[in-house]
Amino acid sequence: MKIEEIKELIHALEQSQLTCLEVSQGSERVRLEKNYTAAAPVIASAAAPEPAVLSAEPAEVPRMPQQSQPQGTAVICPLVGVFYAAPSPEDAPYVTVGTQVKKGDVLCLVEAMKLMNEITAEKDGTITQICAENGKVVEYGQPLFYLA
Repeated sequence: MKIEEIKELIHALEQSQLTCLEVSQGSERVRLEKNYTAAAPVIASAAAPEPAVLSAEPAEVPRMPQQSQPQGTAVICPLVGVFYAAPSPEDAPYVTVGTQVKKGDVLCLVEAMKLMNEITAEKDGTITQICAENGKVVEYGQPLFYLA
């Protein structure tokens, strides 16, 4: 991969909301990551024969004012997909910050492979933080909500 191509990838990553970008061409692989505390990406390169791969991880976007530590238990995304806060664009979101929920209540939908997957509360509590943005890609293991 030429340095100009890598510079273009760096520029594309800086201009996007992505936090990670990995590209493979033949036996070359480049992985770029944004540092959460700094604006400059971290660049790693390895020469290993792998098929072409392009993966992206969205930036974590808090939906309420920043707190020093998230309060409560994280509701973790069980799959990669698109986060939807409501059943349809015209409907109100399932939950907002401060909503009281019971175990089994639907918190959001995650669309994966054209299937809508309901994400439910694992315990009773109150939503203290929403960590995903409606219509944006979420990753496996990413916190979606904090529940106290």
